[in-house]
Amino acid sequence: MKGIILAGGAGTRLYPISKIYSKQLTLIYDKPLIYFPLSILMLGGIKEILIISNDETIPFYKKLFGDGSEIGLQINYAVQPAPNGIAESFIIGSGFVGKDSVTLILGDNIFYGKLDFMYNAIKNNTGATVFGYRVNDPERYGIVEFDENGKVLSIEEKPNEPKSNFAVPGLYVYNNDVVEISKNLKPSPRGELEITDVNIEYMKRGQLRVEKIGRGVAWLDTGTPESLLQASNFFGTIEDRQGLKVACIEEIAYYMDFINEKQFKDVIYKMPKCNYRAYLEQVLNNK
Repeated sequence: MKGIILAGGAGTRLYPISKIYSKQLTLIYDKPLIYFPLSILMLGGIKEILIISNDETIPFYKKLFGDGSEIGLQINYAVQPAPNGIAESFIIGSGFVGKDSVTLILGDNIFYGKLDFMYNAIKNNTGATVFGYRVNDPERYGIVEFDENGKVLSIEEKPNEPKSNFAVPGLYVYNNDVVEISKNLKPSPRGELEITDVNIEYMKRGQLRVEKIGRGVAWLDTGTPESLLQASNFFGTIEDRQGLKVACIEEIAYYMDFINEKQFKDVIYKMPKCNYRAYLEQVLNNK
């Protein structure tokens, strides 16, 4: 299983900060936003990851992660010259994906809680799996209707009369057919290759399923200043109460056995003296 993080987009709702850098580099409490989707892929056992963004931002990601080898990953980078749609990720990343299955996560989506819904999808997916998150205002989202066995019956974008209360967040699991499907898409009226059209094609083939996200999981979309502030406050409170960090990619790499103790020490000792390093030293001493 390969992983893709689509970390592009114009970020117009975050202007003027988005005039300087990508929203995925904005701060969520004590770390860049992109740490959160990266940590989700890592917790799913995915080690080969492609980060897609624009020309201006990729150097910053390379400065953050390098080739990923320090934390046991293989991180590649690719340019999406313009925000031409989520499905373009699979065309840009076709060489990276090769003959493998792939999990795509949007760079501004955060999931927190028990991630069994994702593990099940990665383990059991044979076609395409999307996720259903219950919301109170379904008319604002892409909405999925499904039967008791998880088979998708319909997907609608911001429907006036929603057929369910389950929104589709920015996390998708596909078999290798997604590359061919994406290459055969036609742009939508807004000029983009739509991920909804990919999912509809899988639905036509009878290969689209939905995994419900349980009540104990928080899904945070960080596309506005208000949602960024809410996410920062949310994770700041959790970390302060528990004394444990969320989306700490070095800790995850260590506990997932992507790196051994010596490699973990090497990562820590390259860091400047700071609270983040002190936390990792505590992790090292307590394992």
